[in-house]
Order: sequence, then C-alpha cells, then structure tokens
Amino acid sequence: MHLLVSIVAFVIVIAVCVIVHEYGHYITARILGVQVHEFAFGMGPAILQHRDKSGMLWSWRAFPVGGFCRLAGMHEEEDGESVVHGRGFNEQSAWKRFLILLNGSAFNILLAVLLMAVYLWGHGVLDMDSTRIGEIMPGFPSEQAGIRVGDVIQSVNGESVSRWREMSEKIRTEAGKNESVTVGIKRGDETLTLTVSIPNNEEYGRPMFGISPSYVRYGVFSALRNSASYTYRMTAMMLRGLAELVMGYQEADVTGPVGIASMSGQAMRSGLWGFVSFIAIIALNLGILNLFPIPALDGGRILFVLLEMILRRRLPEKVENWIHTAGFVVLISLMVLVTCKDVYNIFLTH
Repeated sequence: MHLLVSIVAFVIVIAVCVIVHEYGHYITARILGVQVHEFAFGMGPAILQHRDKSGMLWSWRAFPVGGFCRLAGMHEEEDGESVVHGRGFNEQSAWKRFLILLNGSAFNILLAVLLMAVYLWGHGVLDMDSTRIGEIMPGFPSEQAGIRVGDVIQSVNGESVSRWREMSEKIRTEAGKNESVTVGIKRGDETLTLTVSIPNNEEYGRPMFGISPSYVRYGVFSALRNSASYTYRMTAMMLRGLAELVMGYQEADVTGPVGIASMSGQAMRSGLWGFVSFIAIIALNLGILNLFPIPALDGGRILFVLLEMILRRRLPEKVENWIHTAGFVVLISLMVLVTCKDVYNIFLTH
C-alpha cells in the first residue's frame, strides 16, 4: 500500500512541477510569436491528440509523468512538420530566446510562491514572532503549573520577552541555573506570575517546560507577501547548502527519482497540507537548479545566450548542440547512479 501511495504521489508531484515548467516555456513562446509544434501531457506514445486552430498539437500520452513543449526550430521536427520562416526558436533574437528559456524556471518559482501562500492561508505556520502558547505537553512542568493554551508569556525571571525563540532560550538558561523559574503571563485581561520548577529532563537531556507555539494563519494578501519572503529564505538556504557542499563543508546527500518518490509518499500520507508544502519545495528546487549553468539544462542554454549578448557573436549551432548532448549524457549517468544508491538504501533499511 505504501508503495502504491508513493507511486501516485510521485506522479502527481512530477506532473504538476514539470507541466508548469513547460507551460512557462510554451506561453512565453506563444506571446513572442515563436511557433510551437506540440505541448504534451505525459510521456511515451500518444493516446489522444488534438490540433488547434494555430496548427499546434495538444497530446495526452500514455505515461502521466511530466510532459514537454516542443518548439519549432530546435531540430525536433517530426515527419510532415515544417518551420514557418521567422518563427523558429533559433531564428529569434537573443533576448527572446533568453525569456523563453528563463520562464520555465520562473513559472516553477511562481508555483512555489502560490502554493506556499495557499499553505499559509489555509493551514498556517507556527507563530515564532510571539510567545502565545498553542499546546501544553501532558506530564511536563507547564501542565503541572496550570499553564493554559492561549497564555502569553511576557517575562522570565523579571526580564521581558516578546519572541518565541528568545523566550524558550531564556527559560532553558534560567532553569539550568536554578530549577525554579518565574514567568509572567497574560491570560485574557489578567496578568499572572507563576513560579515553576523545571528540572532537567533525562529523555531530552535538558530542562523542558513542555509548551509549543500557536499557529498563525494569514489573510490572502499577507499570505502572498509572507510566501514570497519564505520562498526567498528557502532559496537562500538551498544556495548556501550547495555552496557548502561544493567547498566540502558538508557531505553530499543527493536524492534521485526513487528517493523523491519515497518522500512524496511520506508527504501524501502526512495529509493534504504536508503534500502541498512538499510540492512547493520540489517546484522551487526544480526552478532554481534548472537555472544552474550546466549544459543540457535551461541554465546552460541561458549561459550561451548571455555570452552571445555580451560578445555579439553566436557559438556555432553544431558546437552548442554537441556540448548540450555531452551534458545530457553526464546528467543521465549521474541520475542512474543516484537512483541505484536510493534503491540500495531502501533495501538496506528494509
């Protein structure tokens, strides 16, 4: 059953992220007047096709894993297809090709922002900007002292606190010095002062008061604003982690399709909101990583376009295609190796 859930979840994650990515390429190409041969949902043999008034083919393919957008002028023409003069991708000016290549990743990042906004609006996140208590852990000093959900901790041993991390660190530090800690609490219109004994917890190895922050849900506009902020911070963390990996400060822990499928299944089993946040993270990863200047990725193609704009010379098409082909072979080889590692780890843990 877990395997089936993982497969279904993986298909949904990849389908959503890849289709949105390809739609970014497609809609930009159409707006800029570039001919599009086909937009496909899924991979493999076509099971249903429809040609619209513009002559573009919409395809539904047998395997619902991702999809693709086939632009004219990229040497992917099939039998009977021709490129309208002046509308091929490779005939376009550098800035048009740059935008078409860029907007696949841009749409992934936009998807991440929108999904995170939905998460902040519908589910909410732990409110670390206040000291309002959202949960009391049974059997811990907080319950024994009569602390209630909704109480706001305003001071610890006479020192005022206003943010959760500041408050929790202060309680832990003071409890380490002396088991008895005095907390000032606002409960509705009342202001209370409680002295609580917080001994060292053997299970956790430190003093534990036994409280958790409350959740905060945002309105539509504040959810969008905070979502952009969350996405920016996640991107910064991802890039910092990659930089540390390259410099050797941390070991590589790369996950391939099998690993992502396993994580997708875990996210789906955790519930709707866990799955929504997981898709947002994968979309952001796909968008950012695809911009890396690696041959065969959009970032590699963008690099060549930028060099063309700077040097005012275009690399011979055959040379560029050879570089991208070599990059594609290397990426596929790495994916196979990572997949083998994921499969090995799954059998090792079972």
